[in-house]
Amino acid sequence: MNIILLLLLSLVGTYVQAADNVIQINQPQIDSLGIKLGKPEQASQVPVLYAPAQVVVPPTREYVVSTTQAGLVNRLYAAVGDKVQKGQALAELHSQDLLALQQQYLKAVNELNLGQAVYNRDKKLLEEGVISDKRSQETRSQYQLYLTETNETRQLLEMAGMSTAEINRLTKSQRLSSLLTLRAPMSGVVLERKASAGQRIDSLAPLYRIADLSELWLEINIPQERIGDIKVGDQVQIDNTNITAHIDLLGQNVNPENQTLMARAVIKGPSAAVRVGQKVNTSIIHGSDKTTAFKVPNAAIAQNEGQTYIFIRTGQGFLVKPVKVIGKQDTDSIITGELTGTEDIAVTGAVALKANWLGLGGDE
Repeated sequence: MNIILLLLLSLVGTYVQAADNVIQINQPQIDSLGIKLGKPEQASQVPVLYAPAQVVVPPTREYVVSTTQAGLVNRLYAAVGDKVQKGQALAELHSQDLLALQQQYLKAVNELNLGQAVYNRDKKLLEEGVISDKRSQETRSQYQLYLTETNETRQLLEMAGMSTAEINRLTKSQRLSSLLTLRAPMSGVVLERKASAGQRIDSLAPLYRIADLSELWLEINIPQERIGDIKVGDQVQIDNTNITAHIDLLGQNVNPENQTLMARAVIKGPSAAVRVGQKVNTSIIHGSDKTTAFKVPNAAIAQNEGQTYIFIRTGQGFLVKPVKVIGKQDTDSIITGELTGTEDIAVTGAVALKANWLGLGGDE
């Protein structure tokens, strides 16, 4: 029992009368009890659930940089956290396997050059009637084989990591090099470095993990009994930040370990307030019809026998009005009920009014 409130009620209790859902009380008595008035604020958003989440990278925006050739890591150009551009050099490798591919390519190029010279000669001889059409066809067929082999070996060099400019220089200079430069396949941020200088790596070994962070996902764990309260399109607010996301997927299976379902929310645009892998607390918010949902201070709410009430000012005192709390938001409650938003309600002193209404003397 609140002693101070009991004393106040003892002073004015003889003048306060409660009949059914009406509390008859005058202005001096209201002032004595410290009751202040305010109006319900129309609410366009209703927090319906608080849930933990983890920040992840969409799979289409993440790339693991690896090499198709075994070799020795000579140099690394990027560190974790660095921003890189597409085509930027990330690492340099020394690879004997690359030498073998270059030899095959140069052999194919030289055979192609010879085959093209023979083909051009026979084409001219055919036009002059010196050779038969059959011989010209054989020459043309052999030239096509050389061309196919050259294209195949060039593609192998491209798959190994050599750029078009590097292959063209090799073709022109005919000089082999065992140095292979690995480049960023996309613009993004280095999330992980998986190799170090001086390390020997096998074919397809990963060296870097890069991600485009212009879009992130929240993987939210929703208790299975609350999944019916959530829908695609709901807004998600990350606690202690100004970041908002929107749910675009509700999972179809329950995690047997914690009996939760995964909901996915999309964060559009880069944000410095969250990091990949970070665990955060979120509020899931519904849109609301402004004419039916209102925000009031928690201090304006009174509870009795499982029912929630607010106190509306009338000419004779206060009307005790039942409402339903549908959400919480910091120090406020979101309520629905037969309200217009124009009412004057008791935003402080609800405890005193409840005590007078029930004839208790201040026990909340």
